[in-house]
Amino acid sequence: MLSDRQMQILEGAKRSGRVTVDELAGHYDVSVQTIRKDLNELCEQRLLSRVHGGAVLSSGVENVGYDARRTIAAEEKAAIGKAVADLIPDRASLFINIGTTTEAVAHALLRHAGLMVITNNINVATAMRPYPEMEVVIAGGVVRRSDGGIVGEAAVDFIRQFRVDFAVIGVSAIDADGSLLDFDYREVRVAQAIISNARHVILASDSSKFERSAPVRIGHLDQMNTFVTDIAPTSIHRICRDNDVRLIETAPHVGDRNRPSLS
Repeated sequence: MLSDRQMQILEGAKRSGRVTVDELAGHYDVSVQTIRKDLNELCEQRLLSRVHGGAVLSSGVENVGYDARRTIAAEEKAAIGKAVADLIPDRASLFINIGTTTEAVAHALLRHAGLMVITNNINVATAMRPYPEMEVVIAGGVVRRSDGGIVGEAAVDFIRQFRVDFAVIGVSAIDADGSLLDFDYREVRVAQAIISNARHVILASDSSKFERSAPVRIGHLDQMNTFVTDIAPTSIHRICRDNDVRLIETAPHVGDRNRPSLS
């Protein structure tokens, strides 16, 4: 049984994806030791997962709400978006799938000229639609109310009609072994079609995805050509090095660490 405070902490994690010990202690006017005890009990029940300074939603089968995901690591996502946009030349064709990080990429691409963007992301289409230099093509299919993603077999068939220069994909979680994970098998089918029909695939994901889990496997990091993140753990560096995946880290003083070996 959870206490009222623990229930409130869990609801807060569902809204924002992450809670911190210091913020919770201040909010409830209790000691940090009390909050740590609450978080430990929630983690023992596999409702949350401990991270440095707090806890994250133990995302086994349910994703954090889309609006909440926009606020998680917002600055990191903006930097990732700019770094991805710098990789894409004018007059290129590209896929962009659903996600808050890929939406940040779309905003960073708005100064480009002559792009053809095929997307199953209503948020991306809405952002790019007013710009005359963008040709936006949107997939048909079932619209998820939760995030504006277009999914289903119709969307998969639509994506398969194209062969584009670049794909920009986001994922919900990244395992230590390099597995790329998501929550909705219908979105996974679309993402797999996107990966299969692009000449160069760019994974755009912030480091919070290394702290999460999700039940459906999209593929593996070795299928990517480039991975752009804010900062990656050593295991991910090794996977990228061994599979010739260019790793770009955007955190200050990190930079492009596409190295032949680990230091």
